[in-house]
Amino acid sequence: MRLHFYKYQGTGNDFVIFDNRENKIQLTRKQVAFLCDRRFGVGADGLMLLNPHPQYDFEMKYYNADGRESTMCGNGGRCLVKFADETGILKSQYHFIAVDGEHEARIEANGNVALKMNDVSDVQSRYNKYVLNTGSPHYVEIVENVMGLDVYHAGRAVRYNDEFKNEGVNVNFVQQTGEPDKIIVRTYERGVEDETYSCGTGVTASALVNYHNENGYNYVCVQTKGGMLNVEFDKTENGFKNIWLIGPATKVFEGEIEISDF
Repeated sequence: MRLHFYKYQGTGNDFVIFDNRENKIQLTRKQVAFLCDRRFGVGADGLMLLNPHPQYDFEMKYYNADGRESTMCGNGGRCLVKFADETGILKSQYHFIAVDGEHEARIEANGNVALKMNDVSDVQSRYNKYVLNTGSPHYVEIVENVMGLDVYHAGRAVRYNDEFKNEGVNVNFVQQTGEPDKIIVRTYERGVEDETYSCGTGVTASALVNYHNENGYNYVCVQTKGGMLNVEFDKTENGFKNIWLIGPATKVFEGEIEISDF
């Protein structure tokens, strides 16, 4: 089977995308894993299908690099909005559906994509460690020297501990910079089972925790290995609302690939 694909990235978080508005593409877990493989396939942190939907501009179907259908991906959502725009779905305000529900998005004048995330009402605090869900489950830990940290082994130890090993969790390590509106984040992602250059839902979780820890504003600049993202939000008595993840999303290349029927 020969398929036309697109490769997009948002702050180094990269994705294989297929235009599936004709509902002709159905991929097995092995096929998704093959396409995301960086040696034998296209190479990506995840794969997305842009599906049609009668009530929304499109449906976002997201798979992790291991081939499993997964929870919400913030950078993936932003990339899919840019892809929709560049393939002719032209809107001033996008409304699409993903596994975690409805989302709004817009493309700003500078080309950045702003994606509205779901409200967050439950932040579990454990000293300098936090657990919350921003469309995907996240563990956030405040550290002093995030760039000197072995994120792979430290993240893997948390992701596979007794509490999280069954369902999995994304693990974020956050360094506060001394500036109340800026943090540095590195993330170990489940499904990729490695550090990624950026994680949109992880950046969102880390920004909210920074506020929750009374060291941030309602506008947080987040430095990742792949670039800068911004998170805007309103604090409420019960949590956070009007959460927007904002940053670049760009096309890398497109092409065709032959995949086996496995």
